[in-house]
Amino acid sequence: MLSYPPALQKLIKELSKLPSVGEKTATRLAYHLVANDRDLARTLSEALHTAAQQVRLCEQCFFLSEENLCALCRNPNRDAGLLCVVEKPVDLVAIERVAEYKGSYHVLHGLWAPLRGQGPDSMRLKELLERVKAHPPREVIVATSATVEGDATALYIGRLLADVGVRATRPAQGIPKGGELEYADEVTLSRAFAARSSL
Repeated sequence: MLSYPPALQKLIKELSKLPSVGEKTATRLAYHLVANDRDLARTLSEALHTAAQQVRLCEQCFFLSEENLCALCRNPNRDAGLLCVVEKPVDLVAIERVAEYKGSYHVLHGLWAPLRGQGPDSMRLKELLERVKAHPPREVIVATSATVEGDATALYIGRLLADVGVRATRPAQGIPKGGELEYADEVTLSRAFAARSSL
C-alpha cells in the first residue's frame, strides 16, 4: 500500500499532537510546508526552536516570559493589592486586552478536574498560597471559566483563601452585550440576575 515518505509521516504525526489539529488538518499543513512553502517551513522551524529555548514561566505569576519575571510583574505601576487568578496565559491576555484591570496575576496552568485526573497538585495552587501568605492582597479575583471545572476550582480556591483571611471574589457572569434573553440558558439567566447592578 502506498504511503507518504517517512519524514512526512513523522511531521504529520507531530503536527497532529497539537490541540484541535486532527490527522487530516495535520496532513494538509505538512503538505503545504513541504510542497508549497519551504521558506515558511524554515522560518517556522527557527521560531519553534527559539521559543522552546527562550520562553519560560515567570517566577512570580507563571505567565510566559523570556526573563525571570514577566513584563507585568516588573511593572511598578501595577496594583499589588489586587490579584487575578486565571487558568491559562491566554486568559490573562484576554483580560489585558480590555485594559480595565490594573492589578497583578497568577496563572494556574490548569483546573481542578478529578474526572480527568487533575487535582490540586496539577496546578500552581501551592505557589498561589505561598504568594498570598507572603504578601496578602486586599482582594483575589478568581477568573476561571464558567464551566463545571472552573466553578469547582474557584470554590476550592475561595475556601483556601478564606482559611488564610484573604477576600476572594468572582467576576460577574451573565448575558453578553447584544445577547437576547430568549436564547440565554437557565444558568446564565440565574447568574445575570444574581450579579445585577444599579442603573
